[in-house]
Amino acid sequence: MTQTITEPKTQAVTEPKTQSSTAPSPHGKAVLKALSPLHRELRRAIPDVYKGFGEMHHAAFAPGELETKIKELIAVAIAVVDGCDGCIASHAQAAVRAGATRQEAAEAIGVTFLMKGGPATIYGPRAYSAFCEFADALEAGEAPA
Repeated sequence: MTQTITEPKTQAVTEPKTQSSTAPSPHGKAVLKALSPLHRELRRAIPDVYKGFGEMHHAAFAPGELETKIKELIAVAIAVVDGCDGCIASHAQAAVRAGATRQEAAEAIGVTFLMKGGPATIYGPRAYSAFCEFADALEAGEAPA
């Protein structure tokens, strides 16, 4: 199955649709749901640390010379290299919200194979699966989280 997406330059891009919203990824929404109460509990214990982290996060992902979607794709790639499932889910979701396509995510993940080797071939597919789950939700008119 393919899907046509119109890019801002009015060129049509056809990309394969490999994830179905009927088969949720264990690497996307499920990870975020499991981590949410843990973050909430720790945030209560160290609110100033979370506040500072939130401010740094906001500054790092603010649009500048690099669009937010590119910054989020960089974060997905770093999450793959670090093997951080929570980071993968969070930044895959944010990349979808910022307008990244499946192909852009796949290519960003592909760079991790070069930079990290074998371990990236394990976390890369997890990241792509999470990205596709969030993309499917957005395309279905649902919140991608």
